Amino acid sequence: MFKRICKITFISHGATVHSMAGIIGNGLKSPKLNDIGEEELEKVCEYLKNRGVAYDNIYSCPNACCNQSAQIIAKLFKQKPKVIELMPRNYGEWQGLLHSDVIKENGLEILSKTPKDGESLLVFNKRVVKTIKKLITENKGNRIIIVATPEIIQSALANTLGLTPENQHKILIKTGSLTQISYFENWSSVIYSDYCPL
Repeated sequence: MFKRICKITFISHGATVHSMAGIIGNGLKSPKLNDIGEEELEKVCEYLKNRGVAYDNIYSCPNACCNQSAQIIAKLFKQKPKVIELMPRNYGEWQGLLHSDVIKENGLEILSKTPKDGESLLVFNKRVVKTIKKLITENKGNRIIIVATPEIIQSALANTLGLTPENQHKILIKTGSLTQISYFENWSSVIYSDYCPL
């Protein structure tokens, strides 16, 4: 049998006015959760409570919607979330625009391109993988939660599944969803993805 090093449950932050409108993120300036986002997190907490699984550490990306979501989850486990330096992708000139407008104007393949003054998917993915590897090293034998943006979770899944940046955007990650990946010595395995508790 394979010996697991670390199990990570990635939780996508709850809905915000930006996520519901399809506005491309703006790093740390993300808005806080709206009423729907808070409801999503209540369902996530209920699901986690019913599972009865203990988590050794809870981590959060530094933007407001992730931090707020992590605080709600951490309260359930009587923990304090640890903020990690894992910023969402820098979308450069696309920040603040609608996803649908960018795609309509440039085609779907634009999602894997590098926006002006922004970050390439390749560079972004390397950042995400580096942070996850560091957390795995610090959490050998642990189960942890990382509250993140959907694109960070897409990146973690793409790395596990060996997807190219051109195909990465095909992974759907909704707000308030859970994705779990088990990490072994030299490989990782997706347990489930984009699960939204009812």
